[in-house]
Amino acid sequence: MDKRLLEILRCPVCKGELHHNKAADELICRMDRLAYPVRDSIPVMLEEEARRLPPEEEVAAS
Repeated sequence: MDKRLLEILRCPVCKGELHHNKAADELICRMDRLAYPVRDSIPVMLEEEARRLPPEEEVAAS
């Protein structure tokens, strides 16, 4: 994930900062506990495509 792109992108729900989970290739919004997929190096920034993170899943910094 390009760092410049990550600096620009924001969560479409809360407009908060996103963190790249390299292992899962997802962009994580810690505030909303949503994981947006990255497909073919393109972030899919649609709420309906995001995965809800369960309470027990760690939301660590990348």
